Amino acid sequence: MARILISGGTGLIGKHLCPELKNRGYDVTLLSRKNSESNEFRTFRWNPEKGEIEEGAIESADYIIHLAGTNLGEKRWTPKQKQIIVDSRVKTANLIFKKLTEINHPLKAFISSSAVGYYGSVSAEIELEEANPPGKDFLAEVCLKWEEAADQFQKKGIRTVKIRSGVVLSRTGGVLAQMKVPVRSGIGSPLGTGRQYVPWIHVDDLCSVYIKAVEDNQMTGAFNAVAPDYKTNAEFMHTLAHVLKKPFWFPRIPSFMLELILGERASLVLEGNWISARKILHEGFEFKYPDLETALRNLML
Repeated sequence: MARILISGGTGLIGKHLCPELKNRGYDVTLLSRKNSESNEFRTFRWNPEKGEIEEGAIESADYIIHLAGTNLGEKRWTPKQKQIIVDSRVKTANLIFKKLTEINHPLKAFISSSAVGYYGSVSAEIELEEANPPGKDFLAEVCLKWEEAADQFQKKGIRTVKIRSGVVLSRTGGVLAQMKVPVRSGIGSPLGTGRQYVPWIHVDDLCSVYIKAVEDNQMTGAFNAVAPDYKTNAEFMHTLAHVLKKPFWFPRIPSFMLELILGERASLVLEGNWISARKILHEGFEFKYPDLETALRNLML
């Protein structure tokens, strides 16, 4: 039975991924700052600020999935919060690499979360693939540093996969829970111009991408984890209203209002790129929810 250690396993993705891996017969353990509230998965304690990882965590792993990272939309992006966002992804990866190197453990693969923010938050009318260069804003900087931390493992000869996920759609938590509120109230509307793309993926499909990254020994490098159904913000909100059987006639919410409320974080909803799913499809991956309406109907059950 292969053993998989997951950092950030108690977050949105981890809560879905861990049971899926267990159901496939993997021995799943977690890295966490505090003891797990559940006895389902063994939890190893770590303190990245102090450079501490409980003994046995790395040694017991055949694969490591690195999901750790502070929620981007949780707080305003003050200089302090920006540093927390970067450190929560980069310093944690560096600590894992340091401990792995110290014990010279033969890891089979290191699989790191990343995001389509790698390409920047400036909406473009061109389809962006994994070979496109990084953007130049804060989100791009975060993702670039995140992936550079993962590249250390590749340089050490460990198969490394970087999963650039889009907006993750889930029944509980995440962006969809917030988007449903105004739509359910009958006041759904596009955000900003509404022309920005929303690169999205159903959480079940994202978990399947991670599972493929574990099981496919030929899979290496960066992969966009987005559904092949491209939608603008206006199209996304209209589809959501249609699925919820709610009206969709309110005027667009002006960008300046969201910028006043969210500050620099407004770029998370006001900008979005057209992201290609071609590479992961070429690897033989099959989406269970390839179109938005099917995904939303499943999540609204």
